[in-house]
Amino acid sequence: MVFGRCPCFKGESEDVQCLDYSHCTLDEVPNEIFSYESTLQELCLDANQIGELPRQLFYCHALRRLTFQDNDVQHLPAAISALTLLIQLDLSRNNISEMPESIRACKLLTSVDASVNPISKLPESFTQLVNLEELYLNDTLLEFLPANLGWLAKLRILELRENHLKTLPKSMARLTQLVRLDVGQNDFVDMPEVIGSLASLMELWCDNNRLSYLPSFIGHLQALRYLDASSNRLSCIEDEAFRNLSQLADLTISSNRLTRLPDTLGKLTHLTTLRADDNQLMGLPDSLGFCSQLEELIVNGNHIEYLPATIGCLRQLSLLMADSNWLDELPSEIGSCSALKVLSARDNRLVDLPEELGHLTNLKVLSLSANRLRFLPASLTRLTSLDALWLSENQTKPLILLQADEAAGQRRLTCYLLPQEDGHYTTGERQTPDMMDHEKEGRIQFLGDSLGKAGAKLVRSPTPYPKELRARHMRMLHSRQQGGGVTVSEGARGGQIGEAVTTQPLRTTTTLLQPPGVEGSGPSLTSTGIFQQQAEADSVAATNPQRSLQQRQQQQQSQILNLTTPNITNNPSTHVTSAADPPDVIPPSANGMVLTDAV
Repeated sequence: MVFGRCPCFKGESEDVQCLDYSHCTLDEVPNEIFSYESTLQELCLDANQIGELPRQLFYCHALRRLTFQDNDVQHLPAAISALTLLIQLDLSRNNISEMPESIRACKLLTSVDASVNPISKLPESFTQLVNLEELYLNDTLLEFLPANLGWLAKLRILELRENHLKTLPKSMARLTQLVRLDVGQNDFVDMPEVIGSLASLMELWCDNNRLSYLPSFIGHLQALRYLDASSNRLSCIEDEAFRNLSQLADLTISSNRLTRLPDTLGKLTHLTTLRADDNQLMGLPDSLGFCSQLEELIVNGNHIEYLPATIGCLRQLSLLMADSNWLDELPSEIGSCSALKVLSARDNRLVDLPEELGHLTNLKVLSLSANRLRFLPASLTRLTSLDALWLSENQTKPLILLQADEAAGQRRLTCYLLPQEDGHYTTGERQTPDMMDHEKEGRIQFLGDSLGKAGAKLVRSPTPYPKELRARHMRMLHSRQQGGGVTVSEGARGGQIGEAVTTQPLRTTTTLLQPPGVEGSGPSLTSTGIFQQQAEADSVAATNPQRSLQQRQQQQQSQILNLTTPNITNNPSTHVTSAADPPDVIPPSANGMVLTDAV
């Protein structure tokens, strides 16, 4: 077996070109590094606790890449000038407060990252690094830049995020090769006019400043592909700002004070993402339909009352977010957005949905929570790719599939047979109290009723005790045994009308009458029982003179007993009671209904 020899061993030290000591918990630069000073080209000391760079380190004249980010270095020695072959220098996330003037000797530097250091200014000699292509100065204490920054003619990336800059030097107009400029989270009140001269600029980050408008010279950046102007104070975008930005693919103008977007938005023919959430937009321009490459449209948190019909021209649209707006409806043309996968319109004022939603066969997520939807179109059943459907805080009853809606002539998914809740529920509100109030106020009404708020009075008539019914039955049997056809009469309680019971058949007449106090044809049934005495009075007097006297007194008081009840002709289990019955026990019928007299 043959073993290879590690080039780090003694005797092969001249071959070492790269050393990586990242994340080694070092508090100083290892001395063994200096053994390879003649051949070492790359040295990585990232993420340690190194507090000082020794002078011997700068004897490694062959170094081309030196990184020591995320350490505790407080000073960059002037001996850095000895590293004349250095191409990349990364000293980010340290405690370095200034850059040495001698750094101008590192003329081959193409990339410098000094982000997250308490650097308050750059030396003028820094602008002599004419080969510099990438300069990262994010999160420092810079308040201004060197006036001759334009000398860095090869600069392609300039990041100045999270500083205290208020302006940019005019010499930056010479940075004709600059493709990325990040000035986000600074103190700009106006967009520096020099930015309009950066003809090669492809990315412009100016978010989190205090800009009040986007000027027209932004339209000069014909190569621009990414623009982020979010979290400013924008209330206006000049029409010319978008006129020539035909290459713009990503536009973010979220969290501003915009009330409208310019009609020149339609000039952004290569736009794929538009983020305009958290503004005060009242609508979107019709020219939006010309953004034929648009894939993501995010307009949450605005005052949009309608979406333009031209949205149907966005055949590449896959994401539409329109939450927390004032939308009353969705345009039917939205059914032409055949690539749509996510549609969210929660917390709006939607009452109906277009039938054309059923054409969105690629839709995976549909969120319509917190609206005023009365029903859903049955065409939603054709959304075979749907994975999530959010409908909370709309209907309060289950959906029932109906064949057709008489008003619209369309098939619906609705709870037509069950009451709907009035009012608009916003996100987080509980509906239970309102539902309880609705149930308390409801009452059963029959077709044709026109009762006012007072309604009808319900009267409970007394029902005889079972014991008294049995007692009455026993008395009747006793009377039959004694007199055959003799009639037995019970006196009314409290001087009221009583009822007569006879062994002969009763004759009953049923008549349809108009209910009192009700206009229209509300049905009510009145039964008038006419009881006739069939037994001979003399026979009764002969067998029981006292009961015959009581019977004659009762007949003088009332000859006809009137009973007003609902329709009982087809309900043999219905129990009819009179005012003479005791009030405590009401025997239920087969269907749970008891018919009573109105007293």
